[in-house]
Amino acid sequence: MGDCGSGYHGKHLKAAIDYIKDFEKTDGGRLVGGINCQPDFAYDKMKSTKVKFGKTDKRQAYHFIISFEEGEVDDDTAFEITEKFAREYIGDDYEVVFSVHNNTNHKHGHIIFNSVSVKTGKKYRYEKGDWAKHIQPLTNRLCSEYGLSEIDIDADGKGINERYKERNKYRDEKIVWRDMVIRDVDSCIIQAVTYEDFLGLLKEKGYTIKQGKHMAVFMQGMKRYMRIDTFGDAYTKKSILERIKNEGIETYRKDTAKCPPRIVYCKFKRYRRVELTGLQKKYFAKLYRTGKLKKRPYSQAWKYRDEIKKMHKLHDQYSFLSKHGITDVSGLNDMADVLADKKKSINKDIGRIRRAEKAAGKLFEALNMIDELENSENCYRKGDEFFYEEHEQYVKFIGEIESHGYTIEEVRKLKDYYGSEYAKQRSRIKVVKRELKIAEELIREESKKSERQIAEKKEENRIQKKDRQPVK
Repeated sequence: MGDCGSGYHGKHLKAAIDYIKDFEKTDGGRLVGGINCQPDFAYDKMKSTKVKFGKTDKRQAYHFIISFEEGEVDDDTAFEITEKFAREYIGDDYEVVFSVHNNTNHKHGHIIFNSVSVKTGKKYRYEKGDWAKHIQPLTNRLCSEYGLSEIDIDADGKGINERYKERNKYRDEKIVWRDMVIRDVDSCIIQAVTYEDFLGLLKEKGYTIKQGKHMAVFMQGMKRYMRIDTFGDAYTKKSILERIKNEGIETYRKDTAKCPPRIVYCKFKRYRRVELTGLQKKYFAKLYRTGKLKKRPYSQAWKYRDEIKKMHKLHDQYSFLSKHGITDVSGLNDMADVLADKKKSINKDIGRIRRAEKAAGKLFEALNMIDELENSENCYRKGDEFFYEEHEQYVKFIGEIESHGYTIEEVRKLKDYYGSEYAKQRSRIKVVKRELKIAEELIREESKKSERQIAEKKEENRIQKKDRQPVK
């Protein structure tokens, strides 16, 4: 079970554990067990082991499947064999989750164990030939003890009677064409009046139809044509003709009322654009030079960027003046002073909140550790002695909080209160800083305007004085 990238290393591991613990496949969760971990918290425990030893990347875990012959074993026996295999082959060096799926004719056991040892931190290493030397002989011995059939091993370590490997469409997240084609065929049968209508509706859905002795359909993305009569007796030509006569929208509504809707996952393949040949490139170049093929014009939005910024700035300034009823420069200066005082007051409140948070820092650290140890404490309460050390730490941190005269809920509420108060003050100071910036910009603009007017007046007086002087 490999890694899936730096964003979420354990994605495949978590999906695999959830799959083998499936409630419907394991008799309501009865056929699920674990070693060195509780099945409900197996992923978290495996992840913490990886983090502890700094081995969170590359191979995440190993997944073994033990399959039994149809009708050969009951649920409890299959579960016992799976558990014995896990304990004898893996032991207590790794966290293990195992289960038995009884939802198919062939009952089979799943075993997933962490790639990192919980004791030494070393990674499990599968060597070539381990299957023939260790794994299959152990499986055969356990099956022999219960009087079940065994697998013969040849010199190359390969099984003579190959087992059927289950393919799960939801786990693999691959589109299942068969299910999609069945749904489309059923839909067309319900809507069609004649067999020709049925074929026409299939073509409208995008299918290519090949008819002969057997009817087959093809949809873009498939690798080959798919025969419809392989879906069952209800999909032969004779049965389809009979269903077209007897089935309709009314019967469909009655059937669908019993079936809840479900989401179907699918993927589609992207096709790369075919590159032009040399002759095609020359032809398009000729069209471009003669003006018959015009190049798409570039966007001209960059020309108006400065004007748009100026418009937003003027709108903010107008809103500020209108909000505070400012009509002259003196009123603007007074508002700037008020905003500056308000900014100082809010900064003092923020400092007060930060000092209070710092004073309660040890309480908050203890609360964080309690939250981290919550899952381990739940496992210990259920009887798992493996988490005794975590339980002692949990009790220690609770005692530390109670020694200061608080309960866990009171510390949690206090932490939330400081967080909300800090966020509120940060929001207030953000608004005040923005308005103060607008006020200072307006004051600077008015100051420059006054200086410009004074300079223009001096220049005007100089010109008038020069004009009044007599000409010699």
